[in-house]
Amino acid sequence: MPAFVPPDFDIPRRLETPDFILRPLTIHDLLKDYGAVMTSVERLQGVFGPGSDWPRPDMTLEEDLADLGWHQVEFERRTSFAFTVMAPDEGQCLGCAYLYPSERADFDAKAYCWVRASAADLDAALFAAFRDWLLSAWPFARVAFPGREIAWADWTAADLSGS
Repeated sequence: MPAFVPPDFDIPRRLETPDFILRPLTIHDLLKDYGAVMTSVERLQGVFGPGSDWPRPDMTLEEDLADLGWHQVEFERRTSFAFTVMAPDEGQCLGCAYLYPSERADFDAKAYCWVRASAADLDAALFAAFRDWLLSAWPFARVAFPGREIAWADWTAADLSGS
């Protein structure tokens, strides 16, 4: 499998806007992340596709800890990148943003982002800032945003056909 990012690429670790900060998601974000997820279960279901069961309404704190730990390890290994979206004062987790290798040859990467229900008004701003950041600060020419810029049916059909 080819490397997701070049070995000498300096990974961007922070994006700041007046409304939020993106920084690497770690296990230290557990309580704030869990609160954001569990108060927004209905809003978040389907973020990763129509077949995804994340987040389950009965997800435990320990299960979220395992997820965050895995995201942190993947970040350190440079195989995928998960960012927490924090309020400017870091007092509240507003959401998350993720960057993964694409299974499709026509894209270099795929990306997802979400905001908690109480920050729904920031969804468009987060998506725009995240998309622009990925295209300007990361080494990718073609980033897919399934469920946003590509309909899930089109993404899934193309993915299943091997294109």
